[in-house]
Amino acid sequence: MALTKKGEFWYGTTSGDTQAELRSYSVANRHEAVRFAASKCDCGCRTFALQTDEEAGVAIRSCTDCGQEHLMGDSADHVEEAAPEVHECVCENEVFELMSGVSVYEGTHRVRWYYIACHCVECNLVGVFADWKCDAGDAAVFLAKV
Repeated sequence: MALTKKGEFWYGTTSGDTQAELRSYSVANRHEAVRFAASKCDCGCRTFALQTDEEAGVAIRSCTDCGQEHLMGDSADHVEEAAPEVHECVCENEVFELMSGVSVYEGTHRVRWYYIACHCVECNLVGVFADWKCDAGDAAVFLAKV
């Protein structure tokens, strides 16, 4: 399915749809995401509850199967000063498939901006639920931790 707009929100069914919405959002933010990674728990599950604190630069995903919490990207470096809040879809669901994207400094692989897009497993809404400036080193290393 391609992205479909219903009212003010976008809906899709594939990780490609989520990535497309993330890229569109990042272009409008003037820090285009060029590297992407989908979240997957060690147990194999791909659905999570998400908590973030954009001020502190912290994201925590909780697996819906095994309950394991995972600090995303470089969140472990900032979690002490964070007050993460749970994300909820417009349909009130709190379970998502997650897609991370980063922009990088020109001519490098260093992370400049971090985006977290969510795909609601209940209503298929897709959107960027959190983003922040993030000077986090190598993009591949950063995205291996999402």
